[in-house]
Amino acid sequence: MSVPAFHAALTGQLCLAQNFEEIQSERVASGMLHVDGMAWSRDGFLVFGDVLKKKMFRLDPGKPPAQTEEDRNGAQGLAYDTTQRLYICENDTRRVARLDRRGKMEVLADNYQGKKFNSPNDIVVRKDGHAYFTDPAFAGAIDHRELDFNGIFHIGPKGELDLVAKWQTRPNGITLSNDGKTLFVTDSDRHAVVAFDVDAKGGATNPRDVVKNIKGVPGGLRTDVSGRFYIAASGLAVYSPDGKLIHTLLPGEVTTNCSFGEADLQTLFVSGRKAVYRVRLGVKGSVQY
Repeated sequence: MSVPAFHAALTGQLCLAQNFEEIQSERVASGMLHVDGMAWSRDGFLVFGDVLKKKMFRLDPGKPPAQTEEDRNGAQGLAYDTTQRLYICENDTRRVARLDRRGKMEVLADNYQGKKFNSPNDIVVRKDGHAYFTDPAFAGAIDHRELDFNGIFHIGPKGELDLVAKWQTRPNGITLSNDGKTLFVTDSDRHAVVAFDVDAKGGATNPRDVVKNIKGVPGGLRTDVSGRFYIAASGLAVYSPDGKLIHTLLPGEVTTNCSFGEADLQTLFVSGRKAVYRVRLGVKGSVQY
C-alpha cells in the first residue's frame, strides 16, 4: 500500500472509531408542535418547518428561532441546492416548490400523471441539480389520496419528473452519499434504509436494504463522510456503513429529522417533535451544496 493510501485508510479508521459516548447535545429551540424538515444555509443559519403550526423558522447561532415571512403550507422536507435555492415539500398543497434568494416561488411538481401527490415528505438535491423526494401517505393523507402507491420521485435539472419506485410501504427520509452516487431512503413500515445506485443522468436503480431492524419509526436521515448513517427514529440512531448500530443519541426522544450544519459541517441539528437539538459530532457530514 502506498503512503498516501495508508494515511487515507488510517484516517478512515480513526473517524470510524469516534467515541459517541462522549457527545453532548443542547436544546436550541423549543415550544414547537411538530418539527420535521430542516436544512442548513451556507449563509450561516438553519431553517426548519413546523408542520402543525404551518410556519417556517430561522435559527441563527446563539439566538432564539425567528419566524420567517413565508408560511409554507405545512412545510415538511427542506433542502438547499448549490445556488441556495430552497426546495420545500408542502404537506397542505401536496406539492414540491422552490424559493429563490429573491423570494420568488415556483412550483416544481404537484402531480404524477394527472393525480395529486399523497403528501411530499422529504427531499434532497444533488450538486448537479437532480432532486429526489418521497411521497408517502401518513395519517390524514390516506383519506384523500389519488395515487394507489407511495412513491419516490426524481426531478431533473430541467424540471422533468419521473418515478424512481412504487412502494406499498411508506418511504420517509431521503439523502445522498457524499459522492452523490447512492441514494438512501428510510422505509418507515419495514424499519429499514434502502439504497439505490444513482447514475450521472439521475437514474436510480438496484434497490437493496442497507440497514434493518431500526427501533422506532425511521424518518429523516443523513450520512457523514465516513459513510455512517444518522437516522431519526427512537432517539437518533447511528449506524456503521455496513448497517450495524453503533450508538443512540438523544435516547428517550422521538426524533423526526436531522441536518448537518455550521461552517465546518461537523454539527448535526436534530428535530424532536417539539424541539430542535444541536449535537456537536466532530465529524463532517455529507452535503450536496
